[in-house]
Formats: sequence, structure tokens, C-alpha cells
Amino acid sequence: MSAPGRTLGILGGGQLAQMLALAALPLGVRCVVLEPDPQAPARLCAEHLLAPYTDPAGLERLAGCDAVTLEFENVPVEALAALEGRVPVRPGGALLARSKHRAREKEALRAAGVPTAPFVELRNEGDLAGALKAVGGRGLLKTSELGYDGKGQRRVGSEAELRAAWAELGGVPGVLEGLVPFQREVSLAVACTAAGEVAFGPLVENVHRNGILRTSVWPAAVPAGTEAEARALAGAVARSWGLEGLLTVEFFLLPGGELLANEVAPRVHNSGHLTQDGGGVSQFEAQVRAVLGLPLSDWAPLHPTAMVNVVGTPGGQDPDWAAVDALPGTRVHLYHKAARPGRKLGHVNLVAPDLETLRGRLGQLEALIP
Repeated sequence: MSAPGRTLGILGGGQLAQMLALAALPLGVRCVVLEPDPQAPARLCAEHLLAPYTDPAGLERLAGCDAVTLEFENVPVEALAALEGRVPVRPGGALLARSKHRAREKEALRAAGVPTAPFVELRNEGDLAGALKAVGGRGLLKTSELGYDGKGQRRVGSEAELRAAWAELGGVPGVLEGLVPFQREVSLAVACTAAGEVAFGPLVENVHRNGILRTSVWPAAVPAGTEAEARALAGAVARSWGLEGLLTVEFFLLPGGELLANEVAPRVHNSGHLTQDGGGVSQFEAQVRAVLGLPLSDWAPLHPTAMVNVVGTPGGQDPDWAAVDALPGTRVHLYHKAARPGRKLGHVNLVAPDLETLRGRLGQLEALIP
């Protein structure tokens, strides 16, 4: 069970890989990332294999690690297929193939007994007729693959809008989801070891802006029993999908208290970044532990905690860093990425002694970050 001297391979070298590597180092674990971007954030704290994800030499190096995980779902399944049987890959290729395709993901969620918003899979233009009516008359068209942070999706309210959106997105296979009158968006992560140990992260409340996560807050303002229900549903996904590693489930909380699963990420998630500074184990350490089979327990902040994303703006405005740094309880996390509009450049975590103080300071923090 000891970790010193182990190596963890990561497919992807972005900011999530960077934070995974930083969480692994205190455990005695070094990380190796396979990533084609020469400016990959993780290059600063991990061995960087500068090559495509399907590069034979790069995959050979990862096969020599103690285990391999991933930092995002847009990795080719062929890369995982080339590794499986040679090194533990957690999560595995079957789970990745399911979670990276929105229609398969939603079908698999329902098969696990987890409710979702109404949806229709659109394989070709012939599927458009009657699709909007089938999901309630208003919907969100999303490409089946790729697309995140608001990309690859359009809101539609008529068949004419649906057909125009289909064309704008390239006429590729997609999913039309019915819009639901949710009260809040929340998320929760679950981690599992190969030996069957299961642990859960905190239930976090999220607010999006322009399709990109803006803020996350813990504890979430939800009715009693909501977190227990979210754990039950996330646990059902983990069991049904044979999870080894960590995955995060995003939920819609309806006015009546019902939870609908929105999307699944087979990895650490933006909404869990606040676990870095609230005390206790972070989501990044939890994924490292789950993948390597180290002792695992539930993780959550010890104090009320929030996060604000730092995203590139069209005008290139920077946050007021001096004021951010002066606000009590803030911790800045930058990704060392070139700025461009809509790109996640970092986040600021905020810790406070109580929820009232946290929400007051969160308003101040948001005012400092464009």
C-alpha cells in the first residue's frame, strides 16, 4: 500500500493533470503525462512526453508506470486500448467510451437507474422531425462528442431553430435534451479502488455563466436528504459502470427536490477545485489514491469554501490581483496558460469561518474577477 517510488501515468497534460501531479508528489508519487501541447501546464511539475495520445513510444513509457489515469475525456479510446492488459488503466476504456459520447452516457445512466432530463439521439438530419416535441418543445442541442464549457451546443425553441442549430454544429450526430426547470446545479464525485473501496466527495453548488462554470460553493444550499440521494445515484453509476478511479456527476436539482443527472466526467472536475484549500483531502489526492489503490476515505472541506473561475475575456481584462490577494481567505491557483477569450486560466478558492461570511466575501471576490 505504500506509495513512495511509484509513478502514475496521465493521458492529458492540462491544468487537471498539473493539479493531479502536485497532489501526487507529497505521497511520493511522480507523474508522467502524455500530451501533444508543448506548453502543457503539467510540464512544470511532471515528466512531459511531448507526443500525440496514440504515439507508440509515449504509450510504451506510460505502460511502464504503476497505473494510468486520464485528466479529460477527449482522449482517443485507441490510446487506452493500447495500454489495457499492460498496465492498470483507471478509469478504463469502456467507461471512457461511454462517458465521452452523450447519447451513450445518458442511456447508461438510465440503465443504472439514474434519472435524466428527456432526450432524443439525433444520428442524422432525418431524426430532427418531431424531436423537439418529444422533449417538451424547448431543448438544448449538443454534439454527441467533443464540446465542453458551452461549446458544441445551442438552445432551441422551434423546429426552424433546431434545423439551423444542427447545420451550425456541422450536421454531426448529437443529442437533443429537453430543458428542465431546475432550481440549482450541484455536483458530487465518487472514487473506487480496484479492491472495491468506495468514497465520496462533497455535494457542491454550482453557477454557470456563458456555459462555463463561474462559482462553486460548499456546503450547498439544498434540502435535507439531497446529499444522501446524490451519493446513492453516483454510487449506482460507479457500480453499474465498473468504476476504478474517480468520476464526477453533475445534477439538476428540481423544485420538488428530485435530482436529474446532467453529465458525467470520468475524472476530477472543475467544481471540486475548492477541496484544495478547505482542509482535508482534495479531489486530486482522492483520484491519485483511488487509481493507485491507496487507503481512501470520504473527502470534503473542513470549513465553508467557494471557488471562482478565472476565464479569459474578450477585452483581455485581468482580475484585480492585489485586491484578490488582500481579501481574507483567498488562495490563487493559476494554470500558466496563454490568455484567450473563454479559456480557463486559473481559479481562486475562498475559505471562511462560516457560510454567511463566505457568501459575503464571495460577492466581493466575484466583483474583482471579470
